[in-house]
Amino acid sequence: MARPRVVIVGGGFGGFTAARRLRRAPVDVTLVDRTNHHLFQPLLYQVATATLSPTDIMVPIRWGLRRQQNIGVILGEATAVDVTRRVVVLDDGRTELPYDYVIIATGARHSYFGHPEWEQLAPGLKSIEDALDVRNRFLLAFEEAERTDDPAERLAYQTFVVIGGGPTGVELAGMLPEVAKPMRLDYRRIDTRQTRVILLEGGPRILPAFPESLSDHAKRDLEKLGVEVRTNARVTHVEPDGVHIGDEHIRARTVFWAAGNAASKLATTLGAPLDEVGRVRVTPDLSIPGHPEVFVVGDLATVPRDNGTFVPGVAQGAIQEGQAAADNLLARVAGRPTRPFVYFNKGDLATIGRHRAVANFGLLHVTGYLAWLLWLFIHILYLVGFRNRVSVLLQWAYAYFTFERGMRLITNYARQWDGTVAVGGKYLSPDAPAPLAREQ
Repeated sequence: MARPRVVIVGGGFGGFTAARRLRRAPVDVTLVDRTNHHLFQPLLYQVATATLSPTDIMVPIRWGLRRQQNIGVILGEATAVDVTRRVVVLDDGRTELPYDYVIIATGARHSYFGHPEWEQLAPGLKSIEDALDVRNRFLLAFEEAERTDDPAERLAYQTFVVIGGGPTGVELAGMLPEVAKPMRLDYRRIDTRQTRVILLEGGPRILPAFPESLSDHAKRDLEKLGVEVRTNARVTHVEPDGVHIGDEHIRARTVFWAAGNAASKLATTLGAPLDEVGRVRVTPDLSIPGHPEVFVVGDLATVPRDNGTFVPGVAQGAIQEGQAAADNLLARVAGRPTRPFVYFNKGDLATIGRHRAVANFGLLHVTGYLAWLLWLFIHILYLVGFRNRVSVLLQWAYAYFTFERGMRLITNYARQWDGTVAVGGKYLSPDAPAPLAREQ
């Protein structure tokens, strides 16, 4: 008899984990991703702040699965899933992959709450390309401040606004001043210690998923670093020279986005019920209603918990869901009943800066140096590949003892004749002309 065909869409935490879980299963697996690498997203902000190299947090998917004989990898973008015909459509119909079972783990992108035009002015952090764009803009701001003779313009270039007070926004905001201050010896006309970082959160407190005591502690740590933390501050407009909070205008030439997610559009092709942000409402065993052969995991799924909350969109949630979906898939292959997914919270951590972090382990709350060490250990542990673990550990040790970041490189940069700056093919002014070919 032919072995069951399993297609996994997405090589992130959920899909990659599910693929590994099936390594000895009597099935033939095909993993599809639009990139050829698995990315450790929790450390993207460290690439964005010139602390780590992109290759430190990435591994080729083929390399990561090279010892699994029942798995093949396809580089392509899944644009639809036809649950009636049981095929995954790639690249708008160029290829179709038939399946007996499918696990969908395509994740999420940024949500700009009805203002997609803001993305050009306020990039977020979801991909390695996003991280390099943020790094370029961050470093380029100091170059532009060095060039100008206008004090007000110089201040605007040395002002950075981070929108969103979740873990990504908090970690990014805490890292920016730590990276900027040691750069003071690199410049002759500006003092990078005067860098201004503003963190804007629309809700009443930062880190809303953490207990209030830890949120307050994180806020105090950020303020000690010089970060201006503003809560109940809803951004109403983003423009090239700053952001608006109602009638207030904050002048800043560099804005970063960490304030919301939108589910992958692939969810709309499944015919399954969706929540208000486009995530799939899955059944307890992570399959979709009416199609027990289709599983959805990670940021694309909304998974309720017994306490009335939902599984958070974090790495450990996606990893556990990927494992559970693979186990339930094998149960269906063997004719056994599936099991409801139960999320085990191993703890929530967020680092604020050097020797500063918060950790929530349920009844146990940890802050300060110990939480920082736990954060370092756990992130090293979950990195894929021995080389990446060693490389990240060495980079962190170098930065810890020297206060230097070795990845301060501006790439894919061009300047128009009128002074408009382009980074990574994205012009910082929405009215700029189309990109020109970059000079070699």
